[in-house]
Amino acid sequence: MTVSALTPPAAYPRATRRDWAGLAVLMLPVLLVSIDTTVLNFALPRIAQDLSPSAAQQLWLIDAYPLVLATLLVTMGTVGDRVGRRRILLVGATGFAGVSVLAAFAPTAELLLLARVALGVFGATLMPATLSLLRTMFLDRAQRRLAIAVWATAFSVGSALGPVVGGVLLAHFAWGSVFLVAVPVLLPLLLLGPFLVRESRDPAPGRIDLGGMALSMAALGGLAWAVKHAAVDGPDALAAAVLLLALLAGAGFVRRMRRSPDPMLDVRLFAVPVFSGALAVNLLSIVALTGFLFFVTQHLQLVEGMPALDASLVLVPGVLAMVASGLLVVQVVRHVRPAIAVVGGLTFSFCAYALLALGGAGVSVTQIAVAFALLGVGIGAAETISNDQILTAVPPAKAGAASAVSETAYEFGAVLGTTVLGGLLTAVYRSSLVVPAGTGDDAAAAARETLGGAAAAAERTGDPALLEAARSAFDAGVGVTSAAGTVLVAVAAVVAWVTLRRADR
Repeated sequence: MTVSALTPPAAYPRATRRDWAGLAVLMLPVLLVSIDTTVLNFALPRIAQDLSPSAAQQLWLIDAYPLVLATLLVTMGTVGDRVGRRRILLVGATGFAGVSVLAAFAPTAELLLLARVALGVFGATLMPATLSLLRTMFLDRAQRRLAIAVWATAFSVGSALGPVVGGVLLAHFAWGSVFLVAVPVLLPLLLLGPFLVRESRDPAPGRIDLGGMALSMAALGGLAWAVKHAAVDGPDALAAAVLLLALLAGAGFVRRMRRSPDPMLDVRLFAVPVFSGALAVNLLSIVALTGFLFFVTQHLQLVEGMPALDASLVLVPGVLAMVASGLLVVQVVRHVRPAIAVVGGLTFSFCAYALLALGGAGVSVTQIAVAFALLGVGIGAAETISNDQILTAVPPAKAGAASAVSETAYEFGAVLGTTVLGGLLTAVYRSSLVVPAGTGDDAAAAARETLGGAAAAAERTGDPALLEAARSAFDAGVGVTSAAGTVLVAVAAVVAWVTLRRADR
C-alpha cells in the first residue's frame, strides 16, 4: 500500500519557496550526470583522432560511465538513506568535479577510460540523492508530480542535450572542454545546497548490509558487463559464465532481502505490476533514446559531413519537444489514466523510429530533426509518469532505495542503448562494408573498425572511395537499427498499457 493511500492529500504540507529554490539547485547535478552519459557522442571523433582508441575502447568510453553508475546506484541510494542524502550529494559533487578536471586532460585512451569509471562512482552518489530528496521535500501529490516532472525532464533532456553541449563546446574548444563544464555547473550546488536543501535520511535505518551491497553490485555489474561483452565480442563462454554468476548473485540478493528484517531494498515491490511496469517503461524508453543518439550523431557528422555545432543544432527541436512533453503530461494525467498518457506519448516515439527505418540510406537531415522531435515527445511523457509511479509505490523513508532502482533502470537503458543497438549497427556496418580495391591494409583495417576510423583513414590516404563505401555501409546499419528501435518502442507501449492501467492519477 502506498503512502498516498494511507493519508488524505489535504494532510500533506505544501512545499515552500525554499523547497522550490532547492529543486532548482538539485537539477544541476541531474543535468550534469545525464549530459555526461551522451556528451561523448560528438566528442568521440575528435578523441579518436587524438588518442586513437580501438572500436572496443570507443564503445567502452561511452558505456563505462553508465555501467558503473548502474552497478553502484542501489548501494549508494541505501548509503544515502542512512548517512544523509544531502551529505552524500555534496561529497559526490565534489568528487565528480575533481575527476572531471582529470578527464579533460587525459593523455591516453586508457587514462580517459579510468576517469570515466571514477565519474561513474561519484555520479552514483548524486542521482539517488536528488530524486529521494524530492520525495521528502514535496509531500503534496500534485506538487510532487510537478517536481518529478521537472526532474525527469532534466534527466532525459540532459541525455539529449549532451550532444548539443558537446557540439557547441567542440566548435570553440578542445574535446576536454566537455568534461570541464562540470566545474561551473556543480559550483552553485556546493555553495547553495547546504542552505536550500534540507537534510533527510531514513529515521530507522538499521545496520548497513555489506553483504547485500556486494551481491547487488555483483549482480548489476556482472549483468551489464556480460551484455556489453556479448555485443562487442559476440556471445562466448566468458559472457555466459559472467551472466550465470550475475544471475546467481541476483538470486542471492533477493533471498537475502526477503529474509532481512530491514532490507536495503524491498524486493516484494517488484511483484506490484505498477512498480515493475514503470521500471520496464523507464528502461526501454532510455534504450530507445540513447540508441538513437548513438547512430544519429555519427550520421550527421561523418555521413552528412556537418560540423559538430551544426549537427548539434539539428537535435534542438527534439530537446524542446522533450521539455514540453515532460511538463505538459503533468496536466494531461489529471484527466486520463497514466497508461493512456504513456502509450500516447510512445506512439510518437514509434513514428520516429519508423520514419528513419522507412527512409533507409536516403534519410535526410530534416527527417532526422523531425524524428528526434517525435522521439522527444514520447520520452518526455514516459519518463515523467514512470518515475512518479515508482516513487509513489514506496514510503518516504525508503525513497533513496526506490529512486536508486529507478535510476539503475535508466543507466542500464543507457548501457543497452549503445551496446545492443550500437552493437547491432556495428555488426551490420562491418558485414556491409565493401573495401574498394587497392586500399592499403592499414586503412582497410581502420575502416572495418568504425566509421570514424574509415573517415580518418580516407583523409590520411586521400581515398574518397573508401569513405563513400563506409558511409553506405553505416547507413545500411542505421536502417536495420531503426527497425529494431521501432519494435523496442512498441514493446514499451504494450508493457505500459498492461501494467499501468490501474495506476492512480
